Amino acid sequence: MWLLRETSSGKMAFASEGRATSCLPHRELPGRPPRDGYGVYVYPNSFFRYEGEWRGGKKHGQGKLLFKDGSYYEGDFVDGEITGEGCRHWALTGNTYTGQFVLGEPQGHGIMKYQAGGHYEGELFRGLREGHGCLVDADGQVYWGSFHDNKRHGQGQMVFRNGDKYEGNWVRDQRQGHGMLRLADGSTYEGQWHSGVFSGQGSMAHCSGVIYRGIWINGHPMAQATRIAILGPEVMDTAQGSSLVLTVQLQQDNGEVATSEDGRELEISAGVRYVQLPAYSEVSFFRVDDGLGQTPIQTPFGFQCISYPLSSPASEGPEPRAALESASTDSLLPDGDPGGPPAGKHEPRCPGSRRRAERGCVQFSDVHLGPPPPGYHAILFLEGLHEVGSRPRGQDHRGMTPIAQGPPGGSRLDGVATVEPAAEAFPGEYVIMIRDVTTPPFLGHTLPTAFKHLRVLARGAGQQPHVPREDPEALS
Repeated sequence: MWLLRETSSGKMAFASEGRATSCLPHRELPGRPPRDGYGVYVYPNSFFRYEGEWRGGKKHGQGKLLFKDGSYYEGDFVDGEITGEGCRHWALTGNTYTGQFVLGEPQGHGIMKYQAGGHYEGELFRGLREGHGCLVDADGQVYWGSFHDNKRHGQGQMVFRNGDKYEGNWVRDQRQGHGMLRLADGSTYEGQWHSGVFSGQGSMAHCSGVIYRGIWINGHPMAQATRIAILGPEVMDTAQGSSLVLTVQLQQDNGEVATSEDGRELEISAGVRYVQLPAYSEVSFFRVDDGLGQTPIQTPFGFQCISYPLSSPASEGPEPRAALESASTDSLLPDGDPGGPPAGKHEPRCPGSRRRAERGCVQFSDVHLGPPPPGYHAILFLEGLHEVGSRPRGQDHRGMTPIAQGPPGGSRLDGVATVEPAAEAFPGEYVIMIRDVTTPPFLGHTLPTAFKHLRVLARGAGQQPHVPREDPEALS
């Protein structure tokens, strides 16, 4: 007997009396996953949903596992586990991995793309970078090499955003051990590293031409030069028209020569005392034409000077004014500024006025003070040059009568007279300057200018007594 009954779905179906049968196709029991073939299953906690191939009641073959937060995995399954090739996306981080999996974790070779930018391609173990790979970060910096525990570790090379390139050892994401850095400006460093900075024995060839070989501590040379020293007495005396030989040292803070350093470029220039005292020499001062725009430069000797030319015996006649104006800016500019002249300003130099240091030393030979340049007018006092050489120390000069002479067409000042153009430097007080002109500055630091007090004596005059600078009468 056939009866019509209502099914659980609300539809009507025929059934024989005493045994219910269904005209519907065979379906898996509710609440249990499919056994074999293709099927969809929503897990009891409703967080997971799987659609794909099944075998023996387990996910097996190709399938897609979706998470309630929007994450998913699509790829191979083996006996219910995520194993094989596949793609995993994490909704929380936005990262996506494509590659090999073992027991649900990225393992083997694959590509991880990061939501913040950049990607990694290489070997992984239990979801972490492990082995060899290539990492490109969000800034476009690229690292090729070894990884351990998700960090750069072992041998590797990296190209930084600014163009610098490093090749060497890494320890837990830090450059450590031996390595070589090639900077974008052409400088190179090869040696020991610690915690990402130069540390230990190493050598740097700077783009300026400076080479340092020695110990580094926390990124700084241990035996770096910090000052320039001109050897010789505190005040150097020289005869009018004579040449000088100057020895210059690059010294460390402790006064030792910086022998680890080569190639720093030094420039020699000169100055003449802007207002000189009669107790020192015959030349009272130089009057400078207004159009020259000379700015007095403060010296460490208690007086100011203005630039004065050096001449070269190899050239015909004196060279133009030496590059001294820039030295005056050393005290005004911050550390590391080369203190050069303003752009476009022509600043001629004596040939051979620049030398490069070797093992921390430089020698300037045949240094000559040239005659006063055009626009410089020496002002002399009454007494002859030779008489001053024999004058007792401390003699009063205030009652002197000026020499009543001057160049044709020249102007006279009360009490003094200008002199005719000379072929060599007048007796008087001068300053020799040695300036660090290394370009660009080595490690961003320019050494302060060194000064040497020079006294030129008249031809044939004996060495006149030296009045100490601290003498109150001399400085009044």
